[in-house]
Amino acid sequence: MAINDFPHSIVAAGGILIGRGSNQGKIALVRRSRYGGEVALPKGKLRAGEEPVAAARREVREETGYEVKLWQFAGTTRYFVGAIPKIVFYYVMEEDGGTNNIDAAEIAAVEWTTPEQSLGILTHREDRHLVAAVFGIRNADRP
Repeated sequence: MAINDFPHSIVAAGGILIGRGSNQGKIALVRRSRYGGEVALPKGKLRAGEEPVAAARREVREETGYEVKLWQFAGTTRYFVGAIPKIVFYYVMEEDGGTNNIDAAEIAAVEWTTPEQSLGILTHREDRHLVAAVFGIRNADRP
Protein backbone atom coordinates (compact mmCIF):
# COMPACT_ATOMS: atom_id res chain seq x y z
CA MET A 1 0.00 0.00 0.00
CA ALA A 2 1.42 3.36 -1.00
CA ILE A 3 0.38 6.91 -1.75
CA ASN A 4 -0.63 5.93 -5.30
CA ASP A 5 -3.35 3.67 -3.89
CA PHE A 6 -5.25 6.81 -2.83
CA PRO A 7 -4.96 9.14 -5.85
CA HIS A 8 -7.54 11.69 -4.65
CA SER A 9 -6.57 11.74 -0.99
CA ILE A 10 -3.86 13.09 1.28
CA VAL A 11 -2.10 10.04 2.71
CA ALA A 12 -0.17 10.21 5.97
CA ALA A 13 1.20 7.88 8.64
CA GLY A 14 2.16 8.18 12.27
CA GLY A 15 2.44 6.47 15.59
CA ILE A 16 1.19 5.99 19.07
CA LEU A 17 4.63 6.09 20.65
CA ILE A 18 4.81 4.29 24.00
CA GLY A 19 7.50 5.46 26.40
CA ARG A 20 10.11 3.57 28.40
CA GLY A 21 12.03 4.46 31.54
CA SER A 22 10.74 7.73 33.01
CA ASN A 23 8.05 7.75 30.28
CA GLN A 24 6.80 4.23 31.11
CA GLY A 25 3.01 4.05 30.82
CA LYS A 26 2.87 7.25 28.78
CA ILE A 27 2.49 8.12 25.10
CA ALA A 28 4.10 10.94 23.14
CA LEU A 29 2.01 13.85 21.91
CA VAL A 30 3.36 16.66 19.76
CA ARG A 31 2.43 20.31 20.12
CA ARG A 32 2.66 21.77 16.63
CA SER A 33 4.06 25.24 15.95
CA ARG A 34 1.82 25.40 12.91
CA TYR A 35 -1.94 24.87 13.01
CA GLY A 36 -2.53 27.09 16.04
CA GLY A 37 -0.59 24.93 18.50
CA GLU A 38 -2.66 21.81 17.92
CA VAL A 39 -1.79 18.79 20.03
CA ALA A 40 -1.70 15.54 18.07
CA LEU A 41 -0.14 12.15 17.67
CA PRO A 42 3.09 12.39 15.66
CA LYS A 43 2.35 11.96 11.95
CA GLY A 44 3.09 13.26 8.48
CA LYS A 45 2.55 12.80 4.78
CA LEU A 46 3.96 9.91 2.80
CA ARG A 47 6.67 10.68 0.28
CA ALA A 48 6.34 9.38 -3.28
CA GLY A 49 6.85 5.60 -3.30
CA GLU A 50 6.98 5.39 0.50
CA GLU A 51 5.00 2.73 2.35
CA PRO A 52 2.90 3.80 5.38
CA VAL A 53 4.99 1.85 7.91
CA ALA A 54 8.23 3.47 6.67
CA ALA A 55 6.60 6.91 6.72
CA ALA A 56 5.31 6.32 10.26
CA ARG A 57 8.81 5.44 11.51
CA ARG A 58 10.33 8.46 9.75
CA GLU A 59 7.69 10.95 10.89
CA VAL A 60 7.73 9.78 14.51
CA ARG A 61 11.54 10.03 14.54
CA GLU A 62 11.48 13.52 12.96
CA GLU A 63 8.75 14.85 15.25
CA THR A 64 9.79 13.26 18.57
CA GLY A 65 13.53 12.59 18.19
CA TYR A 66 13.13 8.90 19.07
CA GLU A 67 14.02 5.79 17.14
CA VAL A 68 11.14 3.33 17.40
CA LYS A 69 10.41 -0.35 17.64
CA LEU A 70 7.21 -1.20 15.78
CA TRP A 71 4.65 -3.29 17.66
CA GLN A 72 1.50 -3.44 15.51
CA PHE A 73 -0.93 -1.63 13.26
CA ALA A 74 -3.22 0.57 15.37
CA GLY A 75 -5.80 1.69 12.81
CA THR A 76 -6.63 4.61 10.56
CA THR A 77 -8.23 7.98 10.97
CA ARG A 78 -10.07 9.72 8.16
CA TYR A 79 -11.14 13.32 7.86
CA PHE A 80 -11.26 16.17 5.36
CA VAL A 81 -8.72 18.93 4.88
CA GLY A 82 -10.90 21.47 3.14
CA ALA A 83 -12.59 19.42 0.42
CA ILE A 84 -9.81 16.81 0.19
CA PRO A 85 -10.11 13.50 2.07
CA LYS A 86 -7.17 12.55 4.28
CA ILE A 87 -6.33 9.09 5.60
CA VAL A 88 -3.72 8.51 8.31
CA PHE A 89 -2.29 5.04 9.03
CA TYR A 90 -1.18 4.66 12.65
CA TYR A 91 1.08 2.08 14.29
CA VAL A 92 1.71 1.30 17.95
CA MET A 93 5.43 1.66 18.59
CA GLU A 94 7.85 1.84 21.50
CA GLU A 95 10.67 4.34 21.94
CA ASP A 96 14.00 2.67 21.20
CA GLY A 97 16.61 5.31 21.98
CA GLY A 98 17.03 8.69 20.43
CA THR A 99 18.70 12.03 20.36
CA ASN A 100 15.64 14.11 21.19
CA ASN A 101 16.46 16.36 18.21
CA ILE A 102 13.09 17.31 16.77
CA ASP A 103 11.91 19.26 13.75
CA ALA A 104 11.76 22.56 15.68
CA ALA A 105 10.27 24.42 12.72
CA GLU A 106 7.16 22.25 12.95
CA ILE A 107 7.11 20.92 16.53
CA ALA A 108 7.02 23.25 19.54
CA ALA A 109 7.19 20.46 22.13
CA VAL A 110 6.92 16.73 22.75
CA GLU A 111 4.71 15.95 25.74
CA TRP A 112 4.40 12.59 27.50
CA THR A 113 1.01 11.78 29.04
CA THR A 114 -0.90 8.69 30.03
CA PRO A 115 -3.36 7.49 27.40
CA GLU A 116 -6.20 8.58 29.70
CA GLN A 117 -4.75 12.09 30.14
CA SER A 118 -4.20 12.41 26.39
CA LEU A 119 -7.96 12.29 25.80
CA GLY A 120 -8.28 15.68 27.48
CA ILE A 121 -5.34 17.15 25.57
CA LEU A 122 -5.53 15.89 21.96
CA THR A 123 -7.07 18.47 19.66
CA HIS A 124 -8.82 16.11 17.23
CA ARG A 125 -11.65 13.75 18.03
CA GLU A 126 -10.27 11.13 15.61
CA ASP A 127 -7.00 10.96 17.57
CA ARG A 128 -8.88 10.63 20.87
CA HIS A 129 -11.02 7.79 19.52
CA LEU A 130 -7.98 5.93 18.18
CA VAL A 131 -6.11 6.18 21.50
CA ALA A 132 -9.24 5.06 23.37
CA ALA A 133 -9.66 2.05 21.08
CA VAL A 134 -6.01 1.00 21.34
CA PHE A 135 -5.94 1.24 25.15
CA GLY A 136 -9.50 0.08 25.86
CA ILE A 137 -10.67 3.38 27.32
CA ARG A 138 -14.46 3.70 27.25
CA ASN A 139 -15.13 7.42 26.90
CA ALA A 140 -12.98 9.21 24.35
CA ASP A 141 -15.11 12.34 24.13
CA ARG A 142 -14.36 15.42 26.15
CA PRO A 143 -16.97 16.48 28.71
